[in-house]
Amino acid sequence: MEAERVVSGWKRPDDWDVDLTLRPRTLAEYIGQAKVKKHMELFITAAKQRGEALDHVLLYGPPGLGKTSLAYVIANELGVGIHATSGPAIERQGDLVAILTSLEPHDVLFIDEIHRLSRTVEEVLYPAMEDHAVDIIIGKGPGARSVRIDLPPFTLIGATTRAGMLTSPLRDRFGVLSRLELYTEEELTQIVIRSAGLLRVEIDPAGAGEIARRSRGTPRVANRLLKRVRDYAQVKADNFISHQVAVAALAMFDIDENGLDQLDRLILETIVTVFGGGPVGLDSLAAAIGEEAETIEDVYEPYLIQLGLIQRTARGRCITNLGCEYLGVPMPEQLGR
Repeated sequence: MEAERVVSGWKRPDDWDVDLTLRPRTLAEYIGQAKVKKHMELFITAAKQRGEALDHVLLYGPPGLGKTSLAYVIANELGVGIHATSGPAIERQGDLVAILTSLEPHDVLFIDEIHRLSRTVEEVLYPAMEDHAVDIIIGKGPGARSVRIDLPPFTLIGATTRAGMLTSPLRDRFGVLSRLELYTEEELTQIVIRSAGLLRVEIDPAGAGEIARRSRGTPRVANRLLKRVRDYAQVKADNFISHQVAVAALAMFDIDENGLDQLDRLILETIVTVFGGGPVGLDSLAAAIGEEAETIEDVYEPYLIQLGLIQRTARGRCITNLGCEYLGVPMPEQLGR
C-alpha cells in the first residue's frame, strides 16, 4: 500500500528516471539545506587544498530530502568517482571487500540505508574507515591466517533515515554528521520551477507554489506531484500549469491542501470513529487500518504529528483539537476534559 502513495517520501521504481534527470550536480544547483551546504563547501575546499580525501560523512533525515543527491554533488565537487550501493545489497564481507579494493584514491563510497548493514559486514568497515586497510582470512582451520590489504584513502558517505539504529562504533567513525531538514514552501517552489524547466513543461509561480504547498516539505514528493500535474496539464490544459490547473489536478489525485492523502485521513478517521479519539495503541491502530505498525510509525505518523493533528502519548495515539477541526467533528469528551 505504501509503495502506491504519491505523497510518500520513500523511493519508488518510477522515481529513478526523474531522479537522474532532475538531480543537481553542484552545490550551487542544490536548493535548500543552507547550513549543510555551507559546512560541506568548507570541508570540501579544505580537503582539496590539502590534497586529502574528505572525512567520512553521515547524512541522515527523513526520506526524500536529497541525501543521495547530496552524495553525488559532494563527489562531483571533489572531482572524484563515486561508487554507490546500499546496506541490504552488501550481504557478505567479501562483497564489501571487493568494493573497497576497487576504489581509486580519494574516491567516494556511498552506502544508502547504511543502518541495514549486517554486523559482520560492518566490522570490515571499521579498519577501512580508520586505517585504510581490510583484514581477510585465508584458509580454514589451524592453517588459517589473516592478511591485511591496504586501501587508498577514500571517503565513505552513509545515508540513513534512522540514525538511531546505527551502532555507536560505526557512528563514531564519521567525522561529519549532517541532518537534512524538511524544506520550506519557498525552497520547494524553487525546486518545482527548476524541475519544470528540466522537464520542459511551462508553469507559473502560483502553480509551482501550490504543488510545493502540498509536498509535505519533501523534494521527492514535489517532483512526483509535478509529474502527475504535468500529465494532467498535457491532456487538459495545453501543457501549461497554472494555479487553477494545479489545484484541479491535485484534487483529482485526492491530495488536499495540507498534502494529506486518503490513507492519512483514514488514520485520523479511525482514531476518532473506532477508538473514540484515543488513546489507541500502535498495534491496534495498525490492525484497524490493515497496515504494518512500523509503517505507520515511520511513514504516516511523523507528518501528522508535525501538523499537530495527532499526538503520541505514553498510553497511545490521540486525536488533537486541530485533528478534529480538520475532520469537522467535535472533540471527544474524554479528551476534552
